[in-house]
Amino acid sequence: MLIDRPRSSLLLIDMQERLLPAMDDAERLLDSVIWMVKIAQRLMVPVVATEQNPRGLGSTVKPLRALIPPEAIVPKMHFSCVADGCLKPVLDVERPHVVVCGIESHICVLQSAIDLQSDGRQVFVVADCIASRDPANRMLALERLRAHGVIVVSREMVAFEWLRAAGTDEFREVSRNFLR
Repeated sequence: MLIDRPRSSLLLIDMQERLLPAMDDAERLLDSVIWMVKIAQRLMVPVVATEQNPRGLGSTVKPLRALIPPEAIVPKMHFSCVADGCLKPVLDVERPHVVVCGIESHICVLQSAIDLQSDGRQVFVVADCIASRDPANRMLALERLRAHGVIVVSREMVAFEWLRAAGTDEFREVSRNFLR
């Protein structure tokens, strides 16, 4: 199954001030997630973000917060966004394809993706846009996600599937600004 842009949303999980610096290769992760958000916005794919216990872990990091409308950022206390119920007001049911980025791979990303999949969504976890403190936990999370039927993709896979074809003005703009 290919990711269908009109049926997609981009979900960013817990890219927060006090959590992000502890991640393995945090700078690469942030750059990749910003890239995904900018492409999603250019292609009119809604972006939603969660914040795990924002009083303890801080807000979404500034570079992402600057790109996402405040009403699209929701707090949660459960590790799974689904268990918390925080996505109900912000995740469009008419967009069953959920592209997931964020942290930590083996905790909130894993639990949210599996619950979204169980809830009837088609979930695509972007491997180069997730991280854990320990890279071994990221790898274990990817293995377990695959075992549960979650599709693991790269950020370029998402971009090209959302674009579908070359030769359009939209493709040329995205290619010029994001793919070179």
